[in-house]
Amino acid sequence: MDIVILIGFAAAILIGVSLGLIGGGGSILTVPVLVYILGVDPVLATAYSLFVVGSTSLVGAGTYMKKGLVNYKTAIVFAIPSFIAVFLTRKYLVPALPDPLFSVGEAIVTKNIGIMVFFAIIMLAASFSMIRNKKCVDCDENEPVKFNFPMIALEGSVVGVITGIVGAGGGFLIIPALVILARLPMKMAVGTSLLIIAAKSLIGFLGDVATQTIDWQMLLIFTGLSIVGIFIGSALSKKINEKALKTGFGWFVLVMGIYIIVKELMSI
Repeated sequence: MDIVILIGFAAAILIGVSLGLIGGGGSILTVPVLVYILGVDPVLATAYSLFVVGSTSLVGAGTYMKKGLVNYKTAIVFAIPSFIAVFLTRKYLVPALPDPLFSVGEAIVTKNIGIMVFFAIIMLAASFSMIRNKKCVDCDENEPVKFNFPMIALEGSVVGVITGIVGAGGGFLIIPALVILARLPMKMAVGTSLLIIAAKSLIGFLGDVATQTIDWQMLLIFTGLSIVGIFIGSALSKKINEKALKTGFGWFVLVMGIYIIVKELMSI
């Protein structure tokens, strides 16, 4: 097997480890790995990312369900508008994007470049969220959940559109929303987020099955390795300081986001 493919599959394990350790970040790594290491077309890579992150998050959510750390009412309130947004985005918006998107003088911005730059911007937003690593000081583990229904629904719709365009599960957006808007404790927010990511990503992937040619063998191997990784990450999470890990991962994502923007803009 080609060494580059081996590196790509090894990275799949790291994607699962990331999800197991901090409850997010998997999609931030998945698309760059698929595009830059395995040579997958960016639009197809966002579809693959939905399946990989969705399947891996579903396994991770199962462990939180067993511990009673998933708030199903919150998941439903957040997820319904998100489901609709991600499915419609993958089914209609992404295929409708023109290629090239636009041109400025002799510089032509293709659909693939546009998607990768937009993805990199989302990576920068994720990195700032993880580096700041703010905790909800007012959150009480025993306090009843309080819903801000309009804001939760709006946040779900926004995350759904972003998920649809770039194939990102959106954990870095979902978790703060659950903590701030629904006042969920952090661990329950992570468990609930994984369930939302799983359902939303897999539903979004359904919008691609009819429009994309899927390499199921490669996708299932990659996903299987990622699932192995989430078990490793869950085990390691008990031994590693979560705050330090999240901050360090945030800096890594920041560097990756800047690299992608520079690389894509230089190719114009």
